[in-house]
Amino acid sequence: MTTAAPALSTAPARGDANSDRPMLLAVSYLRVSTREQAERGGTEEGFSIPAQREANQRKADELGARVVREFIDAGESARSADRDGLQEMLAFIAATRVQFCLVHKLDRLARNRADDVKIHEALLAAGVTLVSATESIDQTPSGMLVHGIMSSIAEFYSRNLATEVTKGLTQKVAQGGTPMRAPIGYLNVRKTDEAGREIRTVEVDPERAPLIRWAFEEYAKGETSVAGLLRDLTARGLLTVPTPKRPSKPLGKNTLYKLLTNPYYAGVIRYKGALHPGAHEPLIEPALFDTVQSLLTARTAKMTRHVEHAHHLKGLLYCGTCGSRMLLDFATNPRGTTYAYFVCSGRAAKKTACTRRAVPVAVAERLVADSYAGITISDTTYQRLAAQVDAAFDKRHAGHDQEAADLTTHRARLEAESDKLLAAHFADAIDLPTLKRHQDRIRAGLADINQRLSEHDEHHTGGRAFLHDSLRLLTDAHRAYARSGDADRRLACQAFYTRLDITDDEQLRPRLAEPFATIIREAHNSDDEGEEPLREHPTSTDVVCSRKTLWVELARQCSNLAPALLHASSVHKNIRRRLLPASGGMAGQRERLPRPVPRLTELMLGEAQRRYEGGEVLRVIASDLGVGRTRLSARLRERGVSLRRASPTDEQVLEMCHRYEQGQSLARVGASLGLNASTVRITLLRAGVTLRDAHGRER
Repeated sequence: MTTAAPALSTAPARGDANSDRPMLLAVSYLRVSTREQAERGGTEEGFSIPAQREANQRKADELGARVVREFIDAGESARSADRDGLQEMLAFIAATRVQFCLVHKLDRLARNRADDVKIHEALLAAGVTLVSATESIDQTPSGMLVHGIMSSIAEFYSRNLATEVTKGLTQKVAQGGTPMRAPIGYLNVRKTDEAGREIRTVEVDPERAPLIRWAFEEYAKGETSVAGLLRDLTARGLLTVPTPKRPSKPLGKNTLYKLLTNPYYAGVIRYKGALHPGAHEPLIEPALFDTVQSLLTARTAKMTRHVEHAHHLKGLLYCGTCGSRMLLDFATNPRGTTYAYFVCSGRAAKKTACTRRAVPVAVAERLVADSYAGITISDTTYQRLAAQVDAAFDKRHAGHDQEAADLTTHRARLEAESDKLLAAHFADAIDLPTLKRHQDRIRAGLADINQRLSEHDEHHTGGRAFLHDSLRLLTDAHRAYARSGDADRRLACQAFYTRLDITDDEQLRPRLAEPFATIIREAHNSDDEGEEPLREHPTSTDVVCSRKTLWVELARQCSNLAPALLHASSVHKNIRRRLLPASGGMAGQRERLPRPVPRLTELMLGEAQRRYEGGEVLRVIASDLGVGRTRLSARLRERGVSLRRASPTDEQVLEMCHRYEQGQSLARVGASLGLNASTVRITLLRAGVTLRDAHGRER
């Protein structure tokens, strides 16, 4: 927010009777970078703005000038010149006879060298001298040099600060911390440990967290929309967290949608487009979060949102003559009876020459319901096709066992090489740049191996489960559709079919989606026991393959779904969850969220305390528990555990000097004392011990 003091008289004041010297005029510019600075101390201006005002006023008194107007930018960054207070000041100076522009420091005016030059040129063009209350600048060569240096320093400070802040936030995310304001349902809190250090962390909001958890569970049922959920949450009293400037208020629809798509509630932090495991307590399980995402995806695909449709087939039927979408229309006879029809939109809008007659809604409903009888398979067919799926995947998996074993062996070799390089660096055998170069190479190799192993397992287990679920759904498709409500019937049609055309003779011409098209074709070919090639369904990649590889190829195609098939898969998963509660759910069709950081239970903390008090190193204990050393040390301090100093004792120093002089390496000395090689090296140097190089010679 930008404020400006009321304009004062710009006419020069009269001097004494014996003086004809006019009073000099000046403007004062004040700025703070953040809103927190402007509100610090519970006042409207904080502490910095009044301090800058007093310094500028003292400088004006020294110059014999009177401040005629004051311009304030509260909570505005100087990295951009697009500030209301600054632009108002430049316009005021151009239209007024002012001699001085007073700033507390040059960085209050600009932290960008290019902006500083432009602002200074505007001041010179208006005949105004820039004056800093704390820096010696003028129009002399030396003053201009100081001005340029101070402006460059201000730009460097701003850019360097941004880099350091980014680096700190990245490290915080790597340790599971929250680098931003916690979303609704959590609270940002500040604590102080026993050493008096401030700890900023995130805690569950006891007032709002139950409502957030209820919102996810309610939406996962699939019986409400985002707008309906928002009404229910507002009625239950969910409000935003108040701030000093903004009171609590109900959530908006966009805010609720962002809330439902935020993986933070499942224990995962999204930072700069990447997902990182968080150390905060999750409000929901990842499986519940995935269910909500599937519903949101299904309802937004093809612009089909979860609204109260007049009919569950609205928008799903097409004219078999011209291909236009069929619209729901109503007609009322003279007696007041209303009839519902599906009419061709091409004929109604006169965009085509179609002569398609209107189809009564009851006829359309019967045609669609009867189509499910034609795609329902028997239990015998299900068992036969399921056996084919298992045989195909087992054969493929057996052929790739050696490849997976080779990848696992190579991964172990790279991990061992990384450990050796680290030990060599601690023993001063290789320098830091060489270590980083090799670590980058090993890290890239491990990432590639882990990805290939993950794809191998995911394709084997996920593809098999996907096809089994699809087969099981077809065993009861007709009866399940008949028992379902309108909302479930709509989702079923979106999952099973890519298009539903009604011909002139009132026959339904459906187009099945994958994998159902291939399954039905295989079911109809049940009497064919040969190994003849089969032609894939036109909606797939249209390749030729034998029955030995048909199911594996189909699973591969479905694991890399095009947008339309991805929509069908999401809806398909929701149908299975509703109609087949015992089917478990399709695995491998969505990228799973990273696992949250393991919680430190009391049992784990007790074990860590016992091992630490027994003399083990904190780093080793944290690694065994799968948590960060900083986090573990903080929790141990909360339990009253007195942590050992990082520096070794006098006895340890004597022991390590003795062992090193006997010829032991830095890493071996550290291992015997429970210290790392870097600590041993620094301690020996401080003790005046001459270190050996990698060849055992004194340096």
